[in-house]
Amino acid sequence: MGRLARRCFLAILPALLLLHFGTARAEMSRDDLWEELRAGRAVAMIRHALAPGTGDPPAFRIGDCASQRNLSDRGRADARRLGDLFRANGIASAEVLSSRWCRSAETARLLGLGPVRETEMLDSLFGRSAEAPARNAALLSHLERTLPGAVQVLVSHQANINAFVDGPFARESEIFVVRPAARASERLLGRIPPP
Repeated sequence: MGRLARRCFLAILPALLLLHFGTARAEMSRDDLWEELRAGRAVAMIRHALAPGTGDPPAFRIGDCASQRNLSDRGRADARRLGDLFRANGIASAEVLSSRWCRSAETARLLGLGPVRETEMLDSLFGRSAEAPARNAALLSHLERTLPGAVQVLVSHQANINAFVDGPFARESEIFVVRPAARASERLLGRIPPP
Protein backbone atom coordinates (compact mmCIF):
# COMPACT_ATOMS: atom_id res chain seq x y z
CA MET A 1 0.00 0.00 0.00
CA GLY A 2 1.42 3.38 -0.99
CA ARG A 3 1.94 6.26 1.42
CA LEU A 4 -1.02 8.28 0.07
CA ALA A 5 -3.36 5.27 0.09
CA ARG A 6 -2.29 4.44 3.66
CA ARG A 7 -2.95 8.02 4.83
CA CYS A 8 -6.39 8.01 3.16
CA PHE A 9 -7.24 4.68 4.75
CA LEU A 10 -6.15 5.88 8.21
CA ALA A 11 -8.19 9.06 7.73
CA ILE A 12 -11.43 7.17 7.08
CA LEU A 13 -10.80 4.29 9.52
CA PRO A 14 -12.63 5.94 12.47
CA ALA A 15 -15.74 6.46 10.31
CA LEU A 16 -15.61 2.84 9.11
CA LEU A 17 -15.32 1.58 12.69
CA LEU A 18 -18.23 3.77 13.77
CA LEU A 19 -20.39 2.41 10.95
CA HIS A 20 -19.45 -1.18 11.79
CA PHE A 21 -19.73 -1.08 15.58
CA GLY A 22 -22.29 1.70 16.03
CA THR A 23 -22.08 4.62 18.37
CA ALA A 24 -20.83 4.24 21.91
CA ARG A 25 -23.57 3.79 24.49
CA ALA A 26 -23.71 5.91 27.60
CA GLU A 27 -23.79 3.58 30.58
CA MET A 28 -25.12 4.30 34.05
CA SER A 29 -22.83 4.43 37.09
CA ARG A 30 -22.28 1.15 38.94
CA ASP A 31 -24.27 2.44 41.96
CA ASP A 32 -27.19 3.38 39.70
CA LEU A 33 -27.08 -0.04 38.02
CA TRP A 34 -27.33 -1.79 41.39
CA GLU A 35 -30.23 0.51 42.35
CA GLU A 36 -32.08 -0.41 39.13
CA LEU A 37 -31.60 -4.11 39.96
CA ARG A 38 -32.66 -3.75 43.63
CA ALA A 39 -35.79 -1.83 42.60
CA GLY A 40 -36.77 -4.44 40.00
CA ARG A 41 -36.67 -1.88 37.18
CA ALA A 42 -33.98 -3.86 35.35
CA VAL A 43 -32.73 -7.44 35.21
CA ALA A 44 -29.25 -8.90 35.67
CA MET A 45 -28.38 -11.01 32.64
CA ILE A 46 -25.19 -12.97 33.31
CA ARG A 47 -22.97 -15.10 31.14
CA HIS A 48 -22.24 -18.38 32.93
CA ALA A 49 -18.94 -18.64 34.84
CA LEU A 50 -15.74 -20.09 33.35
CA ALA A 51 -16.31 -23.35 31.44
CA PRO A 52 -13.17 -23.97 29.38
CA GLY A 53 -13.69 -24.45 25.65
CA THR A 54 -16.11 -23.12 23.06
CA GLY A 55 -19.57 -24.23 22.05
CA ASP A 56 -20.77 -27.74 22.83
CA PRO A 57 -19.17 -31.15 22.24
CA PRO A 58 -20.61 -33.17 19.31
CA ALA A 59 -22.34 -35.64 21.68
CA PHE A 60 -24.02 -32.83 23.69
CA ARG A 61 -27.35 -33.72 25.32
CA ILE A 62 -29.52 -31.48 27.51
CA GLY A 63 -29.80 -33.02 30.98
CA ASP A 64 -26.56 -35.01 30.64
CA CYS A 65 -23.79 -32.91 32.15
CA ALA A 66 -21.19 -35.55 31.27
CA SER A 67 -21.83 -34.74 27.59
CA GLN A 68 -21.39 -30.97 28.04
CA ARG A 69 -18.78 -28.32 28.69
CA ASN A 70 -18.90 -27.69 32.44
CA LEU A 71 -17.63 -25.16 34.95
CA SER A 72 -14.02 -25.44 36.04
CA ASP A 73 -13.06 -25.14 39.72
CA ARG A 74 -12.23 -21.49 39.03
CA GLY A 75 -15.64 -21.07 37.39
CA ARG A 76 -17.37 -22.45 40.48
CA ALA A 77 -15.38 -20.08 42.71
CA ASP A 78 -16.22 -17.16 40.39
CA ALA A 79 -19.95 -18.01 40.56
CA ARG A 80 -19.84 -17.99 44.37
CA ARG A 81 -17.99 -14.63 44.33
CA LEU A 82 -20.64 -13.30 41.97
CA GLY A 83 -23.35 -14.24 44.49
CA ASP A 84 -21.31 -12.48 47.19
CA LEU A 85 -21.21 -9.38 44.97
CA PHE A 86 -25.01 -9.36 44.76
CA ARG A 87 -25.30 -9.69 48.55
CA ALA A 88 -22.71 -6.93 49.11
CA ASN A 89 -24.92 -4.68 46.97
CA GLY A 90 -28.13 -5.36 48.88
CA ILE A 91 -29.55 -8.29 46.89
CA ALA A 92 -29.76 -11.38 49.10
CA SER A 93 -32.47 -13.17 47.13
CA ALA A 94 -33.86 -13.05 43.62
CA GLU A 95 -35.97 -14.87 41.09
CA VAL A 96 -33.26 -16.86 39.28
CA LEU A 97 -33.78 -18.22 35.76
CA SER A 98 -31.20 -20.19 33.83
CA SER A 99 -30.48 -21.86 30.55
CA ARG A 100 -30.94 -25.64 30.69
CA TRP A 101 -27.22 -26.07 29.86
CA CYS A 102 -25.35 -27.45 32.90
CA ARG A 103 -22.74 -24.66 33.01
CA SER A 104 -25.47 -22.02 33.28
CA ALA A 105 -27.65 -23.94 35.73
CA GLU A 106 -24.67 -24.64 38.00
CA THR A 107 -23.62 -20.98 37.88
CA ALA A 108 -27.18 -19.99 38.83
CA ARG A 109 -27.28 -22.43 41.79
CA LEU A 110 -23.85 -21.34 43.08
CA LEU A 111 -24.99 -17.71 43.23
CA GLY A 112 -27.00 -18.74 46.28
CA LEU A 113 -29.76 -16.20 45.59
CA GLY A 114 -32.72 -18.58 45.50
CA PRO A 115 -34.25 -21.55 43.69
CA VAL A 116 -33.31 -21.83 40.01
CA ARG A 117 -35.86 -22.29 37.25
CA GLU A 118 -34.40 -23.57 33.98
CA THR A 119 -36.02 -22.20 30.83
CA GLU A 120 -35.60 -22.76 27.10
CA MET A 121 -35.66 -19.03 26.31
CA LEU A 122 -32.14 -18.77 27.84
CA ASP A 123 -30.68 -21.88 26.15
CA SER A 124 -27.48 -21.39 24.16
CA LEU A 125 -27.69 -19.85 20.71
CA PHE A 126 -24.14 -20.92 19.79
CA GLY A 127 -24.46 -22.48 16.34
CA ARG A 128 -28.20 -21.78 16.46
CA SER A 129 -28.35 -18.12 15.41
CA ALA A 130 -31.57 -18.71 13.43
CA GLU A 131 -33.32 -19.21 16.80
CA ALA A 132 -32.26 -15.77 18.09
CA PRO A 133 -35.36 -13.80 16.97
CA ALA A 134 -37.78 -16.21 18.69
CA ARG A 135 -35.66 -16.42 21.86
CA ASN A 136 -35.26 -12.63 22.01
CA ALA A 137 -39.01 -12.17 21.54
CA ALA A 138 -39.72 -14.64 24.37
CA LEU A 139 -37.23 -12.91 26.66
CA LEU A 140 -38.59 -9.46 25.80
CA SER A 141 -42.14 -10.65 26.49
CA HIS A 142 -41.01 -12.10 29.84
CA LEU A 143 -39.38 -8.81 30.84
CA GLU A 144 -42.38 -6.75 29.78
CA ARG A 145 -44.67 -8.95 31.92
CA THR A 146 -42.47 -8.98 35.02
CA LEU A 147 -40.85 -5.53 35.22
CA PRO A 148 -41.03 -3.49 37.35
CA GLY A 149 -41.24 -5.98 40.14
CA ALA A 150 -39.15 -8.60 41.82
CA VAL A 151 -35.38 -8.76 41.53
CA GLN A 152 -34.46 -11.10 38.66
CA VAL A 153 -31.22 -12.78 37.64
CA LEU A 154 -30.98 -14.56 34.29
CA VAL A 155 -28.01 -16.84 33.61
CA SER A 156 -27.36 -17.55 29.97
CA HIS A 157 -24.65 -17.57 27.30
CA GLN A 158 -22.45 -15.10 25.43
CA ALA A 159 -24.29 -15.50 22.11
CA ASN A 160 -27.68 -14.94 23.79
CA ILE A 161 -26.64 -11.82 25.65
CA ASN A 162 -24.96 -10.30 22.63
CA ALA A 163 -28.00 -11.04 20.45
CA PHE A 164 -30.37 -9.52 23.02
CA VAL A 165 -28.45 -6.26 23.48
CA ASP A 166 -26.86 -6.06 20.02
CA GLY A 167 -23.19 -6.23 21.23
CA PRO A 168 -20.73 -5.87 23.22
CA PHE A 169 -18.99 -9.22 23.89
CA ALA A 170 -20.06 -10.77 27.24
CA ARG A 171 -17.26 -12.18 29.39
CA GLU A 172 -17.75 -15.11 31.77
CA SER A 173 -19.50 -13.99 35.00
CA GLU A 174 -20.13 -10.49 33.61
CA ILE A 175 -23.43 -8.85 34.58
CA PHE A 176 -25.38 -7.04 31.86
CA VAL A 177 -28.09 -4.82 33.37
CA VAL A 178 -30.97 -4.88 30.87
CA ARG A 179 -34.51 -3.61 30.51
CA PRO A 180 -37.28 -4.26 27.99
CA ALA A 181 -37.07 -2.07 24.90
CA ALA A 182 -38.25 -2.65 21.35
CA ARG A 183 -34.81 -1.90 19.91
CA ALA A 184 -31.97 -4.20 20.97
CA SER A 185 -29.56 -1.27 21.02
CA GLU A 186 -31.63 0.38 23.80
CA ARG A 187 -31.86 -2.60 26.17
CA LEU A 188 -28.47 -2.35 27.87
CA LEU A 189 -28.23 0.08 30.79
CA GLY A 190 -24.67 -0.93 31.65
CA ARG A 191 -22.31 -3.71 32.59
CA ILE A 192 -20.81 -4.80 35.90
CA PRO A 193 -17.49 -6.59 35.48
CA PRO A 194 -16.84 -10.06 36.90
CA PRO A 195 -15.76 -10.02 40.56
